[in-house]
Amino acid sequence: MGVDVDDGCAHKADAKSDLYYGKVPFLFTKKDEVQRFPSLLSQGYSQHVTFYIKPALLFLLFLFLSVAWNHPFWSLYRLRAIYDRFGFKSSHDMSLSNQASLTGNLSLNPLTFAPLPLGSIKPLGWLDDQLRLMSDGLAGHEHDFYPIVSDSVWLGGQSEYSPLNEGIPYWLNGLVPLAYSLDDDRLQRQTDDVVDYILNHQQSDGWLGPEEPADRDIWGRFPLCLGLMQLVDANKSKSAQVLPALYDFVSLMHLMLIRNNGFGEFWGRVRYADMTIVLQWLLEKHPGNHTHTLLETMSLLNGHGLRWADYYNRGNYIFKDLDEVQPPITGDSVVFPYVHAVNAAQGMKAGAVIYRFNDDASLLESARNGVNWTLTYHGDPAGSITGDERESGLAPNRGSELCTAVETMYSLSYLYQAMGDKVFADRCERAAFNALPVMFTNDLWAHQYLVLPNQPFSHSLHGPNPFWNTGDQSILYGAAPNYPCCTVNMPQGLPKFLSASFVQVGANGIGHALLSPARVTTTLPSGTHVSLACNTTYPFTNTFDYTFNASAPFTLHLRLPSWASGYEIHATSGSGATPKIYTAASLPSDTHTGMLALDLLETGSVTYNLRTDIRTEDRGNDTISVYHGALLYALDVGFSDSSTTKDSSISVSGTDPLTNDTEAKNRIPAAAHDHYIMNTNPWNIAIDPATLVYHTAGNGGEYELPNPIWAYQAPPGYITAQGCEIAWGIEMQVPAVPPAKGERACVGEVREVVLRPYGSLKVHMAVLPVMER
Repeated sequence: MGVDVDDGCAHKADAKSDLYYGKVPFLFTKKDEVQRFPSLLSQGYSQHVTFYIKPALLFLLFLFLSVAWNHPFWSLYRLRAIYDRFGFKSSHDMSLSNQASLTGNLSLNPLTFAPLPLGSIKPLGWLDDQLRLMSDGLAGHEHDFYPIVSDSVWLGGQSEYSPLNEGIPYWLNGLVPLAYSLDDDRLQRQTDDVVDYILNHQQSDGWLGPEEPADRDIWGRFPLCLGLMQLVDANKSKSAQVLPALYDFVSLMHLMLIRNNGFGEFWGRVRYADMTIVLQWLLEKHPGNHTHTLLETMSLLNGHGLRWADYYNRGNYIFKDLDEVQPPITGDSVVFPYVHAVNAAQGMKAGAVIYRFNDDASLLESARNGVNWTLTYHGDPAGSITGDERESGLAPNRGSELCTAVETMYSLSYLYQAMGDKVFADRCERAAFNALPVMFTNDLWAHQYLVLPNQPFSHSLHGPNPFWNTGDQSILYGAAPNYPCCTVNMPQGLPKFLSASFVQVGANGIGHALLSPARVTTTLPSGTHVSLACNTTYPFTNTFDYTFNASAPFTLHLRLPSWASGYEIHATSGSGATPKIYTAASLPSDTHTGMLALDLLETGSVTYNLRTDIRTEDRGNDTISVYHGALLYALDVGFSDSSTTKDSSISVSGTDPLTNDTEAKNRIPAAAHDHYIMNTNPWNIAIDPATLVYHTAGNGGEYELPNPIWAYQAPPGYITAQGCEIAWGIEMQVPAVPPAKGERACVGEVREVVLRPYGSLKVHMAVLPVMER
């Protein structure tokens, strides 16, 4: 069934404020918010201006300013100001005689680690299993039956869930890396069909999409262009088709931004870093004669966008639980674009993206603050951002959206490539190995819209719930529960993680940035051709076996996770060579990147062993979450799954059930159905952290993992502890926040309880109160 609320990713009407997101969002704000967020309201953008005059006069003033501000004189004035600010010259001023003098301004600040072309990294082991389950599951079949894709308005059909028309763009952004990581011909034909139609129907002025000029909002083009960028990276034969279309659109976007058009709503103003990444890729890989237009468009996007650096400021950032902020933060609050959880996930990388072209190094520190503050004060224990639409603090009965998880992973992987801070890779792995897998059924045909850290059951809710703005299907596993955005956006998560797992380091190095089983084949800038495979059962065990063949000596960089208590490396390099053993004493890691550098000859092998211990993290109010290595462990509350025969959560739009259409209903695969999952053991447990013990099975690449690995009790490791039931009830249909310290007397005998990897427990308790003896 559809629900009466809209998108959690974009274009969501706030059910609690009745706000209509109009053409100029946040033009008028409340006086108390001016006092609370003064610097956000001094950025110089129209959406941050506050007036206190009578409505009639306000309307006349608005009408006058709208006409005046869009006059060509002011368009050029704004453009001139942007150029002056960032050191670029207007294309109107660029004669042939002075273009040569701009050479010094035409390059971007380099990334710390360069990404490898899509398709050069292939999955192995459990990661290959998971991606093939994606291909065989919902992600690989949306093109066949799901109306948002198969009957999309982008393809001449009738279906879309939002006026922003972001459905097909989201889908393409994830299907391209999935198709080319697996060399899956069927999926590649799907992406080819969609791209062919879209580019063959590009409008004469360069616009990509079905909108008429009066209805154009460029946000939906951002994920589309990310998909096209990846397509050309993976398949050079697509360049002749895709690049001219991209440049026609960029030229139009450039003109629209000069004229102050293109952002009907605020989504693109906070997510413009995604489009800037595409522009920077064009500048570095396929500049043609478009260099100045690309740089100008980057500056225009930044000039029109909302500045994340201003929010990542101690005077503006909201550190406390947003539910406690007074007056309440609603969809019409000036700060709302920054605290919408998916926006927050995408915005974390903005500073690093912008720094590449404007050279403002303060943006790098701002990005660090953004990641640290967001995941510390509004992060869930699995590595994503708590936000059932809007951020909500640390309460373990509040939700985190699947779109948020995949966007968090993408931002963190980009930040590690751009800035090299090892914490970004650590955090990316935490989200990939915990927040992502817990939201999918074993066969990857169903997913959740929201996951709660403390969620002992998963079914439809009825009536009031604690979530800020999501509906009855929020925690249900289905094909499109609550809202369609996550159904089309979720395919990007694991494929993009794979494509960022190995990186180029300098002229002659390869780095294993995001640890996982995979093989890479590439030619480095030095000309050295390298083929390298990593066989591992990480993150379930912590041993990595590498084999390699290269045309010349090269350097292998291995990332040391921050949680590792030690390591040992055995490296054999060259014919008949004696293995060399390295430890922290003989091979210290780079303090910034966490990389360990091994100089290797043409052939050989490396075994990399990590040591780790159980550790706990404080979640407030004397509650903890438990970790071993990269994995979060949660209380096993048992597992009972029942399901419907056809998925009742699939809909054509946010409100029209697909199941009302008999023909469309018949196209739904039998595997697509809702899952109702219940606990079979008590969930109201407090534990004694002093009694935690880790139990393992298998060792490194020698241990064969089950498939699917994220099934109940499939991962090899588990943790035991002493615990007891306490008085802990249900509130608004989900577990209440854990009882306060002093209110946790055991109501049953102390006994052994079991904790298992969070991703394998679709029902679970991951934030546990400390037992009181």
